[in-house]
Amino acid sequence: MRANSSGGLKIASLALLALALSAVSPATAQKKGGTLRLYHNDNPPSTSLLEESTIASVMPFAAVFNNLVVFDPAKPHESLETVIPDLAESWSWDSTNTKLTFRLRQGVKWHDGQPFTAKDVQCTWRMLIGKGDAKDFHRNPRKVWYGKLQDVSVNGDYEATFELSEPQPSLPVLLASAFSAVYPCHVPQAVMRTKPVGTGPFKFVEFKRGESIRLVRNPDYFKKDRPYLDEIAVRTIDNRATRMLAFATGDYDITFPSDVSVPLLKDIKARAPNAICEMITTGVEINLMVNRVNPPFDNPDIRKAMSLALDRKAFNTILMEGTARLGGAMLPKPEGEWGMPAEMQAQLTGYGPDSEKNLTEAQEIMQKLGYSDTKPLPIKIQTRNLPTYRDPAVIVADQLKKIYITGELDILDTPRWYARLAKKDYTIGLNVTGVSVDDPDGNIVENYSCKSERNYTQYCNAEVDKLLAAQSSELDKEKRKKMVWDIERILVEDAARPIILHSSAGNCWQPYVRNFKPHDNSQYNNLRFEDVWLDK
Repeated sequence: MRANSSGGLKIASLALLALALSAVSPATAQKKGGTLRLYHNDNPPSTSLLEESTIASVMPFAAVFNNLVVFDPAKPHESLETVIPDLAESWSWDSTNTKLTFRLRQGVKWHDGQPFTAKDVQCTWRMLIGKGDAKDFHRNPRKVWYGKLQDVSVNGDYEATFELSEPQPSLPVLLASAFSAVYPCHVPQAVMRTKPVGTGPFKFVEFKRGESIRLVRNPDYFKKDRPYLDEIAVRTIDNRATRMLAFATGDYDITFPSDVSVPLLKDIKARAPNAICEMITTGVEINLMVNRVNPPFDNPDIRKAMSLALDRKAFNTILMEGTARLGGAMLPKPEGEWGMPAEMQAQLTGYGPDSEKNLTEAQEIMQKLGYSDTKPLPIKIQTRNLPTYRDPAVIVADQLKKIYITGELDILDTPRWYARLAKKDYTIGLNVTGVSVDDPDGNIVENYSCKSERNYTQYCNAEVDKLLAAQSSELDKEKRKKMVWDIERILVEDAARPIILHSSAGNCWQPYVRNFKPHDNSQYNNLRFEDVWLDK
């Protein structure tokens, strides 16, 4: 309650508020029951979080699972300090910082009634590092997170120890990602891709591809008073204008993560003035992908010219009305934990304030290579069939035209898009990369190291890999930051995967939705909805 007039009114209001709160016990403060109605903007490739890399799978299915640890959903900024227990009750490092031991909760059951034990933790991470039986594990996009993990040992049913070859201070943060769900040993991966079994607050009921998803309350959830909701119902709506209208008219309770652009946010507030909306950084990078093994893009001069031609401020103005962040691979300050200082960033190729100078240099490079208005370089620019991909791809095509590269858009649906990326079957791509954890090990290692499955540009630099390994083991965060900035400089100079913008976007929810809080440095890790309740 807020009072903007006299101090006496403020005191009276606070007294009334205190009286009201004293009359409501904690047990009755939250209302139980109801269905959380969500829409989806796409078709999830599968229900298996360990095998996927997209918010399309996380949003509807994170509620099925638990992690060892999670980021506190009530705290909007994620960091090592906001990691809290989940399936683990506690954890501790040994004196060498190479063994991380988790004491596990007792009495937890999988949705099929089987008991959860340390063996499930062991077999999950053995599968991820390729040490276990993983013959039906189709994709492993985050195997590179665990390059230092030698094994997971167990001590009885309720203790598991992660054994590393050298220190990795980021490990608890990586384990808090929505992509670090613990899987049941006894359920085949083919089942996990279509009918997942977890320990989470909601049980999987059905997934009608391209149509709807339904989860129901887990009555045996180990957090005895959670979840508050009876059900989560998700419907797929392909058209963004239709989605916005459906939310504004009250058909849905929360918008899809980061689905609301700046202009659309104004429209929603006009149509639904009581809706609660936040414009927030998302931990999502718009980037230009160049397949550096395909001629003529194996020529570093062409890649440099393309990087110089990117007018990032124009992108920011057109797409996000100046609300996005400009930066390198890591999320910039103030939201980013690892962002490069602004004065250092301004010295990077293509980042200086003089965009005309950058463009002139890019044109001169291309002219020396024999390209001109009369002899352009024709290409196809492939991207995913979502507005958040298509809109920046149109701008990329327009900006590259200024350096004699004529791009034709090749729009792909989600399954074909990810299949092409996995096979490196593209030449130029406009990508939107979601970073699930704001840490170099969960971002730069995943997207740029030589052996990473998600290194879609096939960028490989031995010096970068050496620096990545060194920063990962460094226990001093300030020293680690400086090493990361050195890596960032090399990535920009190599035009490894030119970062255009770090996106901002709106999230909206109806005024009766309680305990929902978007996070400011990742859109992935607050989507379990176990604390959400409906005040209606």
